[in-house]
Amino acid sequence: MPLRPRFSFDGDYVRRLVAGDPDTERHFTDYFGELLTLKLRSRLRSAAQVEDARQETFVRVLATLKQKRALATPESLGAFVNGVCNNVLLETYRGAARHDQLDEAADGPEAPAPDAEWRVLQGEERSKVRAAMADMPAKDRELRRWLFVEDRSKDDVCRELNVDRDYLRVLFHRAKQRFRERFTA
Repeated sequence: MPLRPRFSFDGDYVRRLVAGDPDTERHFTDYFGELLTLKLRSRLRSAAQVEDARQETFVRVLATLKQKRALATPESLGAFVNGVCNNVLLETYRGAARHDQLDEAADGPEAPAPDAEWRVLQGEERSKVRAAMADMPAKDRELRRWLFVEDRSKDDVCRELNVDRDYLRVLFHRAKQRFRERFTA
């Protein structure tokens, strides 16, 4: 679906929109409908959610314009519609994230106690990790220890190794790759 050319809005257009001119309303919903659909489709899961958010955006924009009877800067109508759409999206996300919280005093499901087989497997895996780490170059072991065990900042580690952040990323990637090779061997 090719996008329409950019339209320049002015005070007369906003006045016709506020007055309920059918041609202006049709142009408004056609023009912004395509743009909103593209934006919402990339952010919402279903076509129904996209359509609901699009319609809610139109309702809020038109209601606000009719309530205020104008827009301070009519040229910014596109930005205004986009801002309203962003607010509708945020409300949609918040609504989807709501869920009932369990009372802190409520008993949760009992976690099954680890059985003997699980403990043996954990021990074997721990031994395998230790062996892979011991087989790595000292510089790689030190880098992993600084970042994971000592939880040092990357800037600290960069100063210690006298490298920049980009090269630290390369060093860490190589260390991770060498560990993976030893662990899976």
